[in-house]
Amino acid sequence: MARSVLVTGANGYIGNAVARAFVRAGWITYGLIRSPASASALAGEEIIPVVGAIDDPSSHEIILANLPVPLDAIVSTTEVTFNYLPHYTNLVTLVRTLAQPTVSSGAPKPLLLFTSGCKDYGVGPHIHGAPDLVPHTEESPRNPPPPLAGRAENAARIFDHEDLLAPVLLRPTNVYGRSSSFYAGFFQVASQVAAAGTENSGLIVPADPNYVLHALHVDDCADAYVALAEHPRRDEVAGQVFNVSAHRYETVDQVVRALVQEYGIKGGLKYVRPDEIKPEHNPWPPFLIDFPQWTGSDKLRRVTGWRDRRTLFSEALHVYRLAYEAATANDLTAKMQDRVASVFKGFKAN
Repeated sequence: MARSVLVTGANGYIGNAVARAFVRAGWITYGLIRSPASASALAGEEIIPVVGAIDDPSSHEIILANLPVPLDAIVSTTEVTFNYLPHYTNLVTLVRTLAQPTVSSGAPKPLLLFTSGCKDYGVGPHIHGAPDLVPHTEESPRNPPPPLAGRAENAARIFDHEDLLAPVLLRPTNVYGRSSSFYAGFFQVASQVAAAGTENSGLIVPADPNYVLHALHVDDCADAYVALAEHPRRDEVAGQVFNVSAHRYETVDQVVRALVQEYGIKGGLKYVRPDEIKPEHNPWPPFLIDFPQWTGSDKLRRVTGWRDRRTLFSEALHVYRLAYEAATANDLTAKMQDRVASVFKGFKAN
C-alpha cells in the first residue's frame, strides 16, 4: 500500500520541490495551499490539492477531512519570518489535529519533517583558507541574526510534541535552481550591472572574496526529505536534527567571477570594504554575500545515504540563469519574487 504525505506550502519554492520529490518516490502526496487558484497546477504534478489556511484554525478540521487515515508523514515548509511565533503556534495546532486520528487508529505516529534553516547557527568564522575552518554541525550552538531569533528559538520546540508525532528538524542551507529563491539576487544584481554596459560599470562586491557560500540545488534538498521519510529505522531519524547541504562550499569569489563571465560585465570585478559603499548604493540583498557560513551534512549522509547530485551554482551558472529567466516569465513565480524582495526589505529594516 502506498504511503501518504501532506506537504504544507506545496505551491512554495521548497514546498513544491518537496511535494514533487515525494510523488517521484511513489508516495500519495497531498499539498496544502491557501488559494484554489493553485489547485490545478498541483494536480498537474500529481499532487492532490488541499485548500486551507494554517493561520485559520477554523479550517483545520476541513483540512483533516480531506486526508487519509493513517497519514504517514507531514512536511512543514512554511514560516512567517519576522513574526514567527503566531504562525508556528497555528502550525503546531494543525499538525496535532492531523496526527490524532492516525494515533487513535493504532498506526505509527506520523513522521513530521519540520523545516528551519542553517542561518539558525549564525555567521561562522568561515573564510576559505583559514587554518581553523570547520563547518557548523547539528551540535553547533545557535546564534542567529536578530531577525531569525524567533525561528531559531521556537523551531527546536517541535520536539515537545512527540506524544502524537515523530518530529525531525531540518536545517537546509540556501537553495538555488529553477526560480532560484534568494539566489535570484545574484542574477538581479549582475543583470543590472550588465545593462549599464560601460567600461566603468563593474560589479562592486563589498565582501571578502574568501567568504564561504554554501548552498544546494532545491531538488537535492527535496530528495533529502524523502530520504529521511523512507529511512527504514524510524528511531534513527525521529527526534533528530539534520543539516542539509551540498558536498562542498563555494566562495564569494567563485560565484561573482562566474557572474562577470556569464553576463559579460565590461567593467569587470571590484572588491571594496563594506564601509566604502553607502547602504543606499549597495545593490546586494542582505545575507547573500555577507553571511559566511559552512554547514556540514555528514550526519544526514551517514544515516540515510543521501547525497547531492546537482552541479554547484558557480559551475553551472548559465543553466541556472536560463531556468531563472524562464521561471520569472511566469506570473506565479513573479509573485514569489515579490515575496522574496519583501523579505530582503524586512532584513534591512531589522
